[in-house]
Amino acid sequence: MISALMKQIVSLLVVAALCVVSFDAQAADKKKAKKKKKPAAPKIYPTGYTDTPYLPGQKWRVHDDSRPRPPVVTSGGKFSDGAMAPSDAVVLFDGTDLKKWEKSRGGGDPGWKIENGYMEVVGGTGSIQTKEKFGDMQVHVEFATPGKIEMASQGRGNSGVYFNGMYEVQILDSYKNKSYADGQAGALYGQKPPRFNAARGPGKWQTYDIIFEVPRWDEEQRLIKKAHVTVIHNGVVLHHRQPLIGTTGHKRVGNYNRVHEPEVFIQLQDHRNPTRFRNIWVRPLGDYDALDKK
Repeated sequence: MISALMKQIVSLLVVAALCVVSFDAQAADKKKAKKKKKPAAPKIYPTGYTDTPYLPGQKWRVHDDSRPRPPVVTSGGKFSDGAMAPSDAVVLFDGTDLKKWEKSRGGGDPGWKIENGYMEVVGGTGSIQTKEKFGDMQVHVEFATPGKIEMASQGRGNSGVYFNGMYEVQILDSYKNKSYADGQAGALYGQKPPRFNAARGPGKWQTYDIIFEVPRWDEEQRLIKKAHVTVIHNGVVLHHRQPLIGTTGHKRVGNYNRVHEPEVFIQLQDHRNPTRFRNIWVRPLGDYDALDKK
């Protein structure tokens, strides 16, 4: 009888121990679950700011939310879409490879993908830039912002054409997408809004024809000529030889404190949006002002 009683006691003790172990395991699992990071909320991009510095000589702040947005203009069906490179142009991308490009940070092969005759930003792989440098130049770029709309303002179809990684012509899906005026498609980012909003819809191919004049400094590193930019977007003039305040910056005023050579690379920005590019070429223009001195 004692033996049977002992067996029952032992059985009860085993069951109790198993319950304790199970309870501890459940508690531990709950504790681990609490420690797990919650998925990050999607980043919200504001339509503008009210606390940024004022632009020199203007009543507007950088990315001023109250600055009037450019009027919408519906561009023609085609302008320079598919334009063949002139005989003196350097073809930077013909839809087949990225041998003319490298990673902007550290060099090496770009991480962007190529398919169906275009290259596409692979978010997080970094911006890319040309291996070759150019002086004053004419650049033709065709691009398409993502066809699927997932975010708004600066989070929608964002990229950019940079010169020397310092002076940006903004790429953005500005089709029925409110954002600050100096961040619209074709803006000289943070400095000058485009005269018009000529953006085509999401996923549609668009063209930029850009003339970029490189800034110049004298031998004493004094600025003698600002950078100037002309931009034609889908056949609509957005800027005509517009002088830049200085380098491009977010929520800050640029300057010309970073002296550089008159030959610069072209950069395409990775802003983590799968923007596509095709048919990119450049024509070196030489120093036009120097012709009058000969």
